[in-house]
Amino acid sequence: MSILSVVVLTVEAGDCWIEDRNFCTVKFMFAVTDRDAHFIVREHKNIQWQAKGPMIRKGSVEHGVVYEQPIVISDGEGRELRLRRIRLRLNQPTRDGERDVFLLTGLPGKVNARKVADLYGRRWTIENAFQELAEHLNSEINTLGYPKAALFGFCIALIAYNVMSVIKAALRSVHGAEIIEQEVSGYYIADEIAATYRGMMIAVPDKHWRIFSRMSVQEFARVLRALASNAELRKYKKHPRGPKKPPPPRRRDKNHPHVSTFRLIAQR
Repeated sequence: MSILSVVVLTVEAGDCWIEDRNFCTVKFMFAVTDRDAHFIVREHKNIQWQAKGPMIRKGSVEHGVVYEQPIVISDGEGRELRLRRIRLRLNQPTRDGERDVFLLTGLPGKVNARKVADLYGRRWTIENAFQELAEHLNSEINTLGYPKAALFGFCIALIAYNVMSVIKAALRSVHGAEIIEQEVSGYYIADEIAATYRGMMIAVPDKHWRIFSRMSVQEFARVLRALASNAELRKYKKHPRGPKKPPPPRRRDKNHPHVSTFRLIAQR
């Protein structure tokens, strides 16, 4: 909760925070609600709640069937928070073999359970973006001892990600969204840029690039579409990974307990 107490300060009234299960702590849920904001969070198995009604089917969405149940959680100091527990029964299991996803939300009832499940499903687009930042654009430096350098590197990666997004948008407009999203690898696009950029800057003088700065948005979009139509997508084809292997069991050594990196940096 030491980091979450800092995160809470960024919550504004009217916000709806969509969070993974690591944010599913009683204190954080109460803190968000106290700031007149809302949340949709995946239920952590350690969270304690009391049912205030049965689980009722609320319809279907693209990925499965949705159910809803009223519950209450307590902060241990006499305060209670009434929530809705949403169950999404998936048509296909996750890569970890899970068939049910449980969500907790304090959103009012006018935001129905199907909408809650749909909103949470869109969170994966953000996670995919961070995965690309980390794996394709090297947004994380190897050492955690220089937080300012890490922040600068991350910001540069965000700018590169915006460039990549424009490239993918041009490709989608020509070849179709489904083909680009399912078959084209962001890694190979980034690798192509990294391998070609330096030589291209030598071979093509600055004066030949200035024409792009004088283009309107519409003109630039037409040029991008023309270039995208000539792209050889087979060069950037994804190679999906095989089934995910279960992680080895964690071994705990009482003589060498885990130390928080955040705490070490704070002490420094």
